[in-house]
Amino acid sequence: MPKITPEQTNARKEEIINACEELYKTMSFKEITIKEIGNVTSFTRTSIYNYFQTKEEIFLALLKREYELWIASLRQTMAERKAMTKDEFADMLARSLVDRAQLLKIMSMNHYDMETESRPEQLMEFKVSYGESIHTVMACLHQYFPDMEIADKQNFIYTFFPFMFGIYPYTFVTEKQRKAMEEANVNYVFMTIYEITYSFVKKFLD
Repeated sequence: MPKITPEQTNARKEEIINACEELYKTMSFKEITIKEIGNVTSFTRTSIYNYFQTKEEIFLALLKREYELWIASLRQTMAERKAMTKDEFADMLARSLVDRAQLLKIMSMNHYDMETESRPEQLMEFKVSYGESIHTVMACLHQYFPDMEIADKQNFIYTFFPFMFGIYPYTFVTEKQRKAMEEANVNYVFMTIYEITYSFVKKFLD
């Protein structure tokens, strides 16, 4: 059997992640299995286990990729715009997450399971990207608000990142959930990803 090159290994990993991402558009986390993912890849289901041992590892890899795309977007903005007002920063950060609905969706669902059911090396790779996202947002604060106290910057980080876990459930509601809230007399006000994020960031900075 010919030896698989690192390039081929990475290509197969990407194919698996892409297949998982495509299924996630129409299926729930619970519905998606290794078998389902294998059905939409160009190689056998059993071959997936050479790269990922659980579906949670695949989802974690997808989440890692989403963080990296978000990081790249923020860094590009930092390079293009050297200064921002508080309002402009809130607008920028909100818009950056509008483009990352997939990131917010995965974050809000089964995050604990993904980490628990992944091998230490897979989890470590994910944490590197997660850590880079924190460092990048902190770098934004350093660049755009140099006079902001370090304690306030840290407070922003430790408030904003937990806040992100709740964005998707508050901005994407099923018809079943909507009807249940109406029957329970819950005064639900629909907000978009942009609206809820902009409002949070602006109020925090003010």
